Amino acid sequence: MSGPPDQSPVMPAPGTVSIDLAQVPRLTVGGIPIARLSRGELAALMLADVRRARAGLIEEPRIITSANGSVVANYHADRAYRALIDAADLVDADGMPLVLFSRWMTRHPLPERAATTDFLLDAAAMAAREGLRFYFIGARPGVAARAAEHLRSRFPDLKVVGVRHGYFGADAAPGICAAVRASGADILWLGMGSPAQEKFAVEHRHLLKGVAWIRTCGGLFDHYGGGVSRAPLWMQSAGMEWLYRAAREPVRLGWRYLVTSPVALYHLLTKTHD
Repeated sequence: MSGPPDQSPVMPAPGTVSIDLAQVPRLTVGGIPIARLSRGELAALMLADVRRARAGLIEEPRIITSANGSVVANYHADRAYRALIDAADLVDADGMPLVLFSRWMTRHPLPERAATTDFLLDAAAMAAREGLRFYFIGARPGVAARAAEHLRSRFPDLKVVGVRHGYFGADAAPGICAAVRASGADILWLGMGSPAQEKFAVEHRHLLKGVAWIRTCGGLFDHYGGGVSRAPLWMQSAGMEWLYRAAREPVRLGWRYLVTSPVALYHLLTKTHD
């Protein structure tokens, strides 16, 4: 099965496993409060929240989402979308431009890019070691299942307790949430694209009690189960992965990036500060 280049999971530093969401430092990048966490620290927060949820200390799942240039542009252009992002419990930096602007314009920059495609490997390594349970919803029929198979081949102890494609009507949502709860899932990975995934998370979190995290993940399953490749590492590090994606899918993504990139640049320049 084809997939993204191998990335070594980043293990959390000793002593970070007790990190609490309320203690997470945040930095305003492009007008959005972004968590100043490394991938290892994010994985540690995930584990800590699973333990809290299993102990009944979290009433409803946390919503964890990500921001890139497109998110920054849409956040300021669409009031309804902004409300969804603001309703999330934590936003991390999926786009390298956010990290670069934080380095250029603040005294306490973001430590690294927490790309969801890379973070999934950190999360899967943690989950396999600690017995955490994943549930995948999103992408076309069969893609999430293939992504689960790929991850199990890399992490044999990983428990993916359910998969479902992301094409369903609003009337199916309560039954889907009931299935997630019945599975005993700790983390729900929701890859339905924006803003559908954020809307589902905000509107249905009350039906997912017992789940620790709803982690939005966009096209993540396509990378691990749909044969979609990633940009070379040098393009990722330079903040140019968007250009690679636009070149591969010019009809779907080219126009979007052409419109949103200048808008995002403006907000990154004018709304990034400690």
